[in-house]
Amino acid sequence: MILDVIVEDKKKRLPEHKKNISEIKMRELAEKYEGKKHGFYQALSKSGISIIGEFKNASPSLGKIKSKINLLDRIDEYNESVDAISCLTEEDHFDGNVDYLKKIRTITELPILRKDFMIDPYQFYEAKAIGADAVLLIAAILDDAQMKDFYQLSKELELDALVEVHDEKELERAMKIDADIIGVNNRNLKDFTISLDTTVQLSKLVPEDKVLVAESGILQDADVELLKECGVDAFLIGRALMEAEHPKEVAKRWKA
Repeated sequence: MILDVIVEDKKKRLPEHKKNISEIKMRELAEKYEGKKHGFYQALSKSGISIIGEFKNASPSLGKIKSKINLLDRIDEYNESVDAISCLTEEDHFDGNVDYLKKIRTITELPILRKDFMIDPYQFYEAKAIGADAVLLIAAILDDAQMKDFYQLSKELELDALVEVHDEKELERAMKIDADIIGVNNRNLKDFTISLDTTVQLSKLVPEDKVLVAESGILQDADVELLKECGVDAFLIGRALMEAEHPKEVAKRWKA
């Protein structure tokens, strides 16, 4: 399964990062970080639909993404239209790195989600040190103890956590740690098929006091309208905004 491959590649990458900056040093950098805090949870929990605009160069399902605008112009458009930014930092399958997030941090006041396959405390310290406001916890790659510990570590570092689920069992696990932001991924990470019905069905089980984020497969107006009817609070939009010539126009239309 592609998810297993991604996680294994991440495990191979981590020693390289720790060799460059030790975990002790990275933790010190995180604790000393004095940058402004941008509330990711607050951006998504306000009234009305919120949009998380994504920046990524590639994905296993799409291959290399041909963006029609450069990074600076994209963030300029996001600054005028979305509520938060998601930045892929995974190197091997999404062609990302932490330098992109650091660059974005210098040109936006929006909250930034570090989107990666988080499997080690080092990555959380690094997320804080590079200016992220939130991290992604993927239930499918974490056991119960890891989810609990990583969620607690996120809170200690004053990072919001988007806990991503794909089925009822994973949602139940997210509820056990009292996650306040639930992301429902419409893409099955085992075979990468997409079904918006995943959000439609799981939305019925998410408590109203939680922030519900729909992820993946949101490509057209009809998709947005369908998910709005399910009580979704926010959309994480990747492909549709990455491939748009004017992502600002798309984001504003879908928030209307």
